[in-house]
Amino acid sequence: QVQLAESGGGLVQAGGSLTLSCAASGSLFRIIAMGWYRQAPGKQRELVATINSGGATNYADSVKGRFTISTDNAKNTIYLQMNSLKPEDTAVYYCNRRGYYSVTSWDDYWGQGTQVTVSS
Repeated sequence: QVQLAESGGGLVQAGGSLTLSCAASGSLFRIIAMGWYRQAPGKQRELVATINSGGATNYADSVKGRFTISTDNAKNTIYLQMNSLKPEDTAVYYCNRRGYYSVTSWDDYWGQGTQVTVSS
């Protein structure tokens, strides 16, 4: 079983920066990908950034060039560096880990979410 704990959210002015962290406890048979998703009020949860087991990254068009996802395998932690924040980045940000818990079965694991609010 994997548990994820996000931190680093808060209130920031437009143009500012924040770094989110997601520490994982427990282990999986094999990790497929890790990433960040967000959900704004009244909207569906959407992908922000992911990194797969090979290190390849994927970003939503709306955050390309502003956000950077990274990992620290020694700490079992992923990060989301967010620069040039905009009011439309306001949302609850969720950490995700997708992986195999057995040879043939995989699942998605989610953190509890951290609020990011960007004021104009």
